[in-house]
Amino acid sequence: MIIANILFVIFNLLSLVLFVPFLQLIFGENAERFDPPNWATAENVFDYYGQVYNFKMQHYIDLHGKEGALAFICITVLIAFFLKNFFRYVGIYFKSYMRMAVVKDLRQQLFERSIHLPMSYYSEERKGDLLSRMTSDLNEIEIAIVFVIEMIFRDPISIGLHLAYLFYVSTELTLFALILLPISALAISRIGKSLKRTSAKGQKQMGVLLSIIEESLGGVRIIKAFTAEKLAMERFNKENDHHQKIITRTFRKRDLSSPLNEFLGACVLVAIVYFGGRLIPEVTGVADSNAMTGSEFMTFIIVFSQLLRPVSGFANGMAFMSKALPSIERINDVIDLKDKIVDPENPVEKKEFDDNITFDHVVFAYAEENVLNDVSFTIKKGQSVALVGESGSGKSTISDLIPRFHDVKSGAVKIDGIDVRDMSKRDVRKLIAMVTQESILFNDSISNNIAFGNPSASQEEIEAAAKVANAHDFIMATENGYETYIGDRGNKLSGGQKQRISIARAVLSNAPIMILDEATSALDTESEKAVQKALDNVMKSRTSLVIAHRLSTIRHADLIIVMKKGEIVEQGTHDELIAKNGYYKSLCEIQQVI
Repeated sequence: MIIANILFVIFNLLSLVLFVPFLQLIFGENAERFDPPNWATAENVFDYYGQVYNFKMQHYIDLHGKEGALAFICITVLIAFFLKNFFRYVGIYFKSYMRMAVVKDLRQQLFERSIHLPMSYYSEERKGDLLSRMTSDLNEIEIAIVFVIEMIFRDPISIGLHLAYLFYVSTELTLFALILLPISALAISRIGKSLKRTSAKGQKQMGVLLSIIEESLGGVRIIKAFTAEKLAMERFNKENDHHQKIITRTFRKRDLSSPLNEFLGACVLVAIVYFGGRLIPEVTGVADSNAMTGSEFMTFIIVFSQLLRPVSGFANGMAFMSKALPSIERINDVIDLKDKIVDPENPVEKKEFDDNITFDHVVFAYAEENVLNDVSFTIKKGQSVALVGESGSGKSTISDLIPRFHDVKSGAVKIDGIDVRDMSKRDVRKLIAMVTQESILFNDSISNNIAFGNPSASQEEIEAAAKVANAHDFIMATENGYETYIGDRGNKLSGGQKQRISIARAVLSNAPIMILDEATSALDTESEKAVQKALDNVMKSRTSLVIAHRLSTIRHADLIIVMKKGEIVEQGTHDELIAKNGYYKSLCEIQQVI
C-alpha cells in the first residue's frame, strides 16, 4: 500500500510537470538549442531530468514538428494519468482491508472485554452505553481510519514531493507560500478542539438513546399492557431531539473545516499569484536571466494548487480524528477496565467436589453499606440447602459469591476447605451449574441452548439431559424438535418450557453443585409443578443451594437458612424451624404453608 501511494504521488506530480518543458519549447520561451544532458552541469536531479526531457523533446519537434510533439505530450500525460489512478486504486484496495481489519480487531477486543467485565459493571452502567461503544463509536473510528491512513501513508509523501518541486522552481516564492499556510492550520486546529468536545457529548447521548431503545423493546409487552405508548414515545423523542441537536452541531463544526480550509487556501493562492507575478520579466518589464518564465510560473501555480489538496486532506483528517477521539477514549475506557475478580498467580487446581462448601464469617458490600454481615454456614456434599427471607436480605448475593461473581469484603467462601480466591475462576465455575429466576436463552436451536455449557455433547446426551429436566416431550412436539429455533430470548416458548430448557442446560454441564435462584417463582401453578418435578430429579444426585420465594417448594430441604437484613437469623430443617416459633414460622403463616 505504501509503494502504491508513493507511485500515485509521483505520477500525479508527473502528470502536471510534463507540460513545462513542452510549453517552453512550443511557445518559443527558449530559442537556444539544448545540449545533451550532463550530470556535471546539472544543479540537482530535477534539473538533470529537465535537461533530458528538453533535449529529447527538441529532437522530437525537429523530426515531427510541433503538431506531432503536441500529440506525443498528450499521450504521455494520458499514460501518466492512467498510472496515477491505477496506483491510487491499488492503494485504496489495500486501505479497505486495513480499515476493516482495525475495526474488526477493536470490535473483537471490546466484545471480549465486555464478556469478561465484572458483574458489578453491569449493575452500575447502562447496557445501551456499551452497545453505543460497539456501534456508533466504532463507526466514528472507521471513518477516521480512512483519513488517518492517508495522513500517514500518502499525504506526507505528496506534500514532500510537491514542496521539493516548488523549491526547485522558486525558493523565494515557496518560502512566501509556507509563511501563509500556518494561518489555515491555526484556524482548523481551533475548530478541531471544539469538535472534540461536542463529539464526546454526542457519543454519550447515543448511549442514553440506545439504552431507551433496548429497554423499550425488551418491555414492549408492558408498554402495550399499560397503554403507555405515548409516554414511551415522549421519553424517546425527548432524548432523540437532544441527540439530533448535538450531532447537528458536530457535523456543522466538522464540515466547516473543509470550506474554510479551501477558502484560506484560495487566499494563499491569490497572494502567491500576485507576489509571484511580480517576479516574471514579462510582467515587470525587467530582464533577469534567473527569474521564472511564464510557463514555469503557470506550472508553479498548478502544482501549488495540487499541494493544497493533501494539505486540505491532512486538515480534514485532523477534523475527523478530533471527532473520533472521544470515541477512541470511550472504547479504551472499557478495554482498559481491570477485572477486580482475578485469578491468583499460582491457583490451586480443583477439578472435583469432595466434601463441603463453607461460608466463614463472610462480610460483603456492593458500595459502602454491608449487604452481608458475618454470615457463616456449611453445605455438605449431597445436601439440599435452602435460603429464604425477605427481598434484599442477601440471598442472591450469597449465590453469587460461590462462583466468584464477586469477592468477599472479609471472611472466606471455601470449597473443600480451599478459599475460592485461591482457585482459578474457571475451576470454580466448572463445579457449578446455575438456574436463575429469569430463563436466559439465546436465539438458537433448542439443542444448542441445552449444549451451551457443553458444546461437545452428543445428541444422546442432550436428549438424556432434556428427559431429566422433564422437557423431552414438549421439545419433540415442536416443529423441528431439538433443531427448533426459539427466537430472541426464547420468546417462542412458554415460561415453564424456557425454565426446563435452562434446567436441561444445567444438567448437561454435569456440575456437582447446583444453584437454583428462585427457579419457579415466576411460573404459574401448572408450569411450577412441571419445573419442580424436573428440579427434584436434578437435585437427587447433586449438592444444591436453593433460593426460594415459595416456601412450599423447600419443605423437604436438608437445611433451611433464614436471612434477614444480611444476617442469618435461623437455620434448621422445616420441622425444627416451625418448632422454634420464630421468623420462619411467621413467613410460612403469611404464605399459608402451615
